[in-house]
This record gives sequence, C-alpha cells and structure tokens, in this order.
Amino acid sequence: MNKRRFVMKCGGSTLAALPDAFFEELRGLQEQGVQPVIVHGGGPAINEILGKLGIESRFMSGLRVTDEATLDVVEMVLAGRINKEIVRKLQKNGAKSIGLSGTDGNLIGAKPVVNAHEVGLVGDVTGVNATLIEGIIELGYLPVIAPIGIDEAGQRYNINADTAAGAIASHLGVDTMIVVTDVPGIMRTVNGEKVILPQVTFADIEEMIRSEEIYGGMIPKVRAAMSCLHGNVKEVLIVDGAVPRVLIKAVTEGNIGTRIVRL
Repeated sequence: MNKRRFVMKCGGSTLAALPDAFFEELRGLQEQGVQPVIVHGGGPAINEILGKLGIESRFMSGLRVTDEATLDVVEMVLAGRINKEIVRKLQKNGAKSIGLSGTDGNLIGAKPVVNAHEVGLVGDVTGVNATLIEGIIELGYLPVIAPIGIDEAGQRYNINADTAAGAIASHLGVDTMIVVTDVPGIMRTVNGEKVILPQVTFADIEEMIRSEEIYGGMIPKVRAAMSCLHGNVKEVLIVDGAVPRVLIKAVTEGNIGTRIVRL
C-alpha cells in the first residue's frame, strides 16, 4: 500500500459514533505525512430531517429516490450539518481540515444515473477536480467532502457516498480506498456461522449478490469498490471503525476487515 495517501469513506452516523481516538488517529497519520481524504455520507440524519418535514424516504437498489425537495434536504444535511461536524471533530483533535461539497469548484462532475426515471436526481460521477483536492493537501489540510455532484448546467445531483469516494480515489491515483463502517467486513455464513472474508474478488462479489448474501445498501458499496478498482486503485478495505487503531492497522498492516481486489 502507498502509505502516503488514502481515501476514506465513512457514513455520517458511523462517524458520529466514533470516539475521539479515531480522529486523533487521523491527526497522527497527518503528522506522519500520510494524507487522508475523507468522503462521507449521512443517510440516517437525512432520514430524520425528511421525516420531520413529512417527506417519505424511499430507496431503490440501495439508492435514495431523490426529487428536488429531497435533494434540498440531502444537500443541507450533508454539506451543512454532517460535513461541518466532521471538520469540528477533526480540529478539536488537532487535525487541520477543510470541508467541501462536491459542487464547490466543480469538485464532483455528475450526470443522471441510467435509471434516473426511477430514482430521480441521483448522479453518476463524470469527473473529479483532483487539482483542487491536491491543492488543499499541499496546504496541509485534510479534505472532507460531501457527495453532492453538479453538471455543466448547474444541476445538483445526490451521489452515493461510496460511488463518490471510489471515483475520487481513482482520480487521485491512490493505491487504497478504506471504507469505514459499523461492520467488520463482508461476511459469509460457513457451517451456520458468520465469518469475515479477509479477501474477495469481483467474481466472489457477483456470486454473493446473486445469492443475496450481499444485499441492500451493501450492493452500491461493493459496486463502488469494483468501479474504483477499474482505475488506479489497487485495493479497497472494508473495516469496522470501532476497532482500536483501525486506520493505523489498515494503513500499515492491511490485514484487517475485508480486502476487495481485482483478479
């Protein structure tokens, strides 16, 4: 693994539950010259606000069905509340960070997904302004990115955070993307017991989707990993953020969680 840089994706609810020690780890890595880039989600917080506004949360194939009213809430929660909460936690623990939306500086270019007629204003990534991210890193700051995309006409799109993170990792040319979740990795039932798979291939993933061992929100997560691995990224690690020193173990050892590789 390139120990100098990695992209980390984390759900907003997962980040909110993580202890200060996790953010201290990020600061420590930054001080050692390792350059993390964070891409975050925020699904439960979005659901909460939508519920208060009387807007139904609907999902299809693991993607949030997004109309203009829903998109307003998605942007408010992701680019406003969650993004700045992460920045504050990082800075509280001594890490220098800057929060951005994918619309800032055309950071994440987007177009409608192929099934936009079903899911609405959900986007696929068409490009990443890697120069902007590189500039922030060069200034000594840790970029924290909310996955809202924008097209040339100025239309916003809700981008699945896993998809956005995979695209950013590929455009930055990093070796590794780390997906921090509340599960220890991809699991499979063996002899009646759930076991963590230390490594899976594309063929393994496709078979597990067909057998429905991988389902729901995990499908876009592994799909994004596979898409990411078509670029410059060599591996994706899915790890449990609650494990002590999880990032240090992932960056220096790589023998934690599930490693997705292209074979």
